[in-house]
Amino acid sequence: MKKFLSVVLSLLIILVLPILSVNAEEQNKPEAKTQETTQNRLDIKAKSAILMEVNTGQILYEDNIDLVLPPASITKVMSLLLVVEALERGDFTLETVVNASEHACSMGGSQIWLEPNEAMTVDDLLKAAVIVSANDATVALGELVSGSEEGFVSLMNERAKELGLKNTTFKNATGLDAEGHLTSAHDIAVMSSELIKHDIIKNYTTVWMDSLRNGESELVNTNRLIRFYSGATGLKTGTTSGSGYCLSATAERDGLELVAVVMGSDTTNDRFEGAKKLLDFGFANYNYQSIDADLKDEIFVKVEKGVVDSVKAVAEDTLGAILKKSDKKEIKRETFIEKSVTAPIKKGDVLGSVEVYLGDELLGSIDIKADADVECITLKKALFWLIRALFVS
Repeated sequence: MKKFLSVVLSLLIILVLPILSVNAEEQNKPEAKTQETTQNRLDIKAKSAILMEVNTGQILYEDNIDLVLPPASITKVMSLLLVVEALERGDFTLETVVNASEHACSMGGSQIWLEPNEAMTVDDLLKAAVIVSANDATVALGELVSGSEEGFVSLMNERAKELGLKNTTFKNATGLDAEGHLTSAHDIAVMSSELIKHDIIKNYTTVWMDSLRNGESELVNTNRLIRFYSGATGLKTGTTSGSGYCLSATAERDGLELVAVVMGSDTTNDRFEGAKKLLDFGFANYNYQSIDADLKDEIFVKVEKGVVDSVKAVAEDTLGAILKKSDKKEIKRETFIEKSVTAPIKKGDVLGSVEVYLGDELLGSIDIKADADVECITLKKALFWLIRALFVS
């Protein structure tokens, strides 16, 4: 009996000890730190949301940002980008008169009720497209750019590829629900950042009220943040039965320019409150800082086979960085420069770089460039200088 009990006790020890050991290890492990994320702190009532800094493209908040969804009239961000780019190329002017086509006048949804062949300037059509999201005005502008809405949509998709937008396919210029007409919050933030960099668009996106047709047609901005949010600069609302309520909102304060995108909200209030929370979060927690190379001394780089033996190196550009207000780490710089270069040298040729760090984190680099052209020395030039030196002396 004692032998039997001894065997049983041994088996129990063998079975129980590993379990006790594992439990002890788990109890002795340091607790995993639960970091409070922005997602936990922000109650955004939308299917997807993003906060992006316009100039650097840095994402400050994200939630399902690659979820593919119908964008409604936020589509017009890309439409307007193409119109503004064509305008700045000189393809037409704000005073150019457009005669509305029957196709443009047939658009449903938001419109300014263009009549076939009605004449309106590009300036007025932009007011209509931006302020009240007029579909007929948007198509009229698209037809001006490329001759037809189909051709314009093709350009929209090409521009989306150029911007690296992997979730975007356009089927029309307006955002009316159509099968396969899709994008994502991330892609909207990128195209919105590209559009708002064109200052001319702010002449329209920041307007609360205006009118057309000698005051007969009143325009009130569909983006109420323009009236009520400090620093608001735009940009575009969107609503259809398929998309829900969407918004791309831009704002700027103290050099920090942000775009907040919310998609698929259930109510118009949800989208505006969501965008406001995103922008508030950004302005409360981040700063935009322009960092220079801070070269203490003049730098000259040796030039081989040149008409002069050295060229001055300068770093005139700055690095834009988004820094947390709570981050007290020191900005540090490391300089890397070529010991020598071979002629010919063109002004602006890169001779090195200044790497900028926040603590141990690399923020980016600033190019060090040649400050002047340096030609190759030739036998003819060498003889000319030798003879001139002899006579001058």
